[in-house]
Order: sequence, then structure tokens, then C-alpha cells
Amino acid sequence: MRSTHADEDGLLKYVPRVALFLAIPALLFVVPWWTLVGAPTEGTGPLFWAGSAVFLLAFACLPASMFLGHGPAQSDAASIVGDTLLGVAWVVFSWSAIGNIVGLALPLAGVHDPDRSRIVAVGVLAVATALVIWGIIEARRVPRVRTVDVSIPGLGPGLDGLRLVVVTDTHFAALNRLRWSEKVVDVVNAQRPDIACHAGDLADGSVAKRHPQVDPLGKVDAPLGRFYITGNHEYFGDAQGWIDHMTSIGWQPLHNQHQTVTRGGDELVIAGIDDPTGVTLPGHGPDLPTALAGADPRLPVVLLAHQPKQITASAAAGVALQISGHTHGGQIWPFHYLVRLDQPVVAGLSRHGANTQLYTSRGTGFWGPQLRVFAPSEITVLVLRSAPART
Repeated sequence: MRSTHADEDGLLKYVPRVALFLAIPALLFVVPWWTLVGAPTEGTGPLFWAGSAVFLLAFACLPASMFLGHGPAQSDAASIVGDTLLGVAWVVFSWSAIGNIVGLALPLAGVHDPDRSRIVAVGVLAVATALVIWGIIEARRVPRVRTVDVSIPGLGPGLDGLRLVVVTDTHFAALNRLRWSEKVVDVVNAQRPDIACHAGDLADGSVAKRHPQVDPLGKVDAPLGRFYITGNHEYFGDAQGWIDHMTSIGWQPLHNQHQTVTRGGDELVIAGIDDPTGVTLPGHGPDLPTALAGADPRLPVVLLAHQPKQITASAAAGVALQISGHTHGGQIWPFHYLVRLDQPVVAGLSRHGANTQLYTSRGTGFWGPQLRVFAPSEITVLVLRSAPART
């Protein structure tokens, strides 16, 4: 009897998780179902039943494919289906909500239901379809190059004009993007980088499954160094394996470490720290004091830290420039409003404290849904410029 009660207690603890796992898809599908099916058909007729069947099938498919793709089975095919369906559902949900708000103004123009609901449904369907197609094209294209001049107080004249090329959030995963990876490397090399950086979230999955997509990074040419840090997604899998693999293809992981680079007789400290999720793994987790231990305190520091919110510690330590990714610029509008609740910056160059700047990349690849809507990917060229030292 005790064993039976123990088993029941064990099952009950999973009920809230399962409920949440089903509640999110329900919310994503109920609003679009009402907008595109329920309201315009007035709840009756062949279109109502056919449309309801499509939404019910999608609702069942999303949690099932996400579990098969990202759960113990790690099915790449299921992952592609689930991730794509999640992205499409978010776009349709967002524009259904917007469409219903805009539709509140139609009665003022004398348009009432069911015509009002049908106009909203057609508008939402047209906009969502166009954005999904455009979003897939944007996500899968080779990123545009974004060049930004960054003034670094105390940077020696020998380092003025140093070109630091940043890629981040490549998220090599179930969708094989080997050709894309090779083209990204060609673009990076065309920028003539002095230093190349990868700011984390390299891949989703094991080294054994994903290394062919990552291996072209070994052809990046940067004479002053190629530096890599872990992102949170490495810690969902084999972080140490990726650190070792990046070492094997010629990149230098900065695992709470720094390297001093020299050009024209002047020096600059390039440091890197782990992602905060690394604390779950022994010997990992961000440790800025350790990363800067032994560095000349007179030299400016460029720090690789995956998440923008790590800027608090960087500013307190007097870091000149922190380079981050993680946000993807929101990836699929209007998701950036939710990202902003967790991170101080979503994209671009910003100042924090008296002496610290933060550059947040929108990312080079994409996570999960192969869509980017109003958040284009980027390969970033940060051109460092000398500036008078601040007191």
C-alpha cells in the first residue's frame, strides 16, 4: 500500500508541469481559432468543422513533436516539425490578437458582425502568411554584416582600427546548415578580422551529431586570435565536449580566462566568462575575478559574456566593452517585449555605468523556429577606436 501511495505522489508532482506544457499550446491556438474559424463562421458550417479539425490537430501535434524532438528521444525530424509549428503559431497568435484589437474600430465605420469578423480573419491570415514566408527566408539567409565603431578609453594607438568580428547564437541543430555555415565563414573572412569571437550558443545537440556543421569555423582567419565562450544552450547538452571540440579546430575557449593581445606595441585584454547556467556543472559558471586574474589593470578589457544581464558585474569590474548575444533581438516580433523583461538590452550598443559599454548582437543563426520577423540576423564587425582615458 505504501508503494502505491508513493507512486501516486510521484505522478502527482508532474501534474503542474504537464498542465503548463499543455496550457501554452492551448493559449497559442485558442485565440487564432476564434479569430480565423469560430467568429467568421459563427460556429457552424463545413468551414467551421474543417478549420476546427486543423487547429485541433495542430494543438495535439505541437506538444507531441516538441517532446519527441527535445525530450529523451531527441528526434531531429520531430524537432524540426515542432519548432516550425511553434514559430508559426506565435506569428498567427500575435497577429490574431492585433487583428481583434484593430477590428474593434470597424463598427465605428458601420461594419458589424459577421462581416467585421470575416474582414479581420482575412486580414490576419494574409499578414501572418506573408510574415511566415518572409521570416523563414530571413532566418535561413546568410546574415548581413553590421559594422559598428566603438570608442575604447585607454586603447593604445597601435590598436586603433582593430577589427573584431563577432558571430553568436549559431544554434547548429536538427536542420542541417552545413552550406550556410561555410558561407558564414566566407563572409567573416571577407571582413579581414584581426580577432574573431563566438559569443556562445554554438549548437543544440551533441558534438557527435552537430560537429560537421561547426567544423567550417576552423577555417576562420583571424591573426590575433579566435575566441569562444559557452552560452546557456551548451549547458543543456555537452558544454565540456564543445569546449574541447572548439579547441581541436583552432579556437581558444575562454573558460573564465583571459588573453592579452598585442598590435603595434599596444596591448588589449580579451576575456571570457561562462554562462550563468554553467553553475549546474562542476567547475563551470561565470567567475569574472578568475577570468581577469593576472591581467594588467591598466589595460582596457573586452569581455565575452553570453547574456547581456551579466553587464552588472562587468560594469562593477571596470570592463571597457562587453560583447553578448542570447537575445536574438527577439527573433520573432513581438517576442522582444518578453525578452526585455529578462535582459537589460535586446540589441545594439549601450552604455552602463561610467566606463562600460555593451554590444548585444541579434545573433547569427536562430533557435528553434526557423523564422526571424523584424529581428534580422547579423555578423558584427566591431571596429575599436582609441579614445582619451576617463578618470
